[in-house]
Amino acid sequence: MQLTNRQTLGLSPARAIGISLVAAALITLSAKTQVPFWPVPMTLQTMAVMAIAAALGPRLGLAAYLTYLGAGIAGLPVFAGSPERGIGLAYALGPTGGFLIGMALMALVTGWLAQGRALLGRMVAMLAGIALVYACGLAWLSAFVPADKLLAAGFTPFILGDLFKIVLAALLIEGGLRLRALRR
Repeated sequence: MQLTNRQTLGLSPARAIGISLVAAALITLSAKTQVPFWPVPMTLQTMAVMAIAAALGPRLGLAAYLTYLGAGIAGLPVFAGSPERGIGLAYALGPTGGFLIGMALMALVTGWLAQGRALLGRMVAMLAGIALVYACGLAWLSAFVPADKLLAAGFTPFILGDLFKIVLAALLIEGGLRLRALRR
């Protein structure tokens, strides 16, 4: 199900919008899905954004993420922890705001780097994307957390889960591509 840039350019606007809306809904569901993990529970949001971008390419991946982000900024409770931890622009400008910005960059870069790549190439693309999420997220979080606690608050508890999600997302895409090839 991996689409190339040429294939996404050939989609009708209605189909592209439909795909973006469905993908944004998947991102919402993944943000609301909490998985017990060590040292902290994790959501599947970054995995969904990576997988969508790697499978659909940079244009649709970014469109899907921006649809999700726009819905959240507009006040819909799509973000992880919302509405309990706030909604709308106030939530987006809070401590996790940099991670939200980083995921937009992740969608674009992962989608672009993953195009036409095999399993390992898609994993590298996802790794580059998650690095952007952490760079933006930690830079933003530094306004809320003292420097000596920054890695403990925004990186260390999450990196193991994100590395696991990269492997899982890449394997899910690979499995989907193989099933698609069998159906032909």
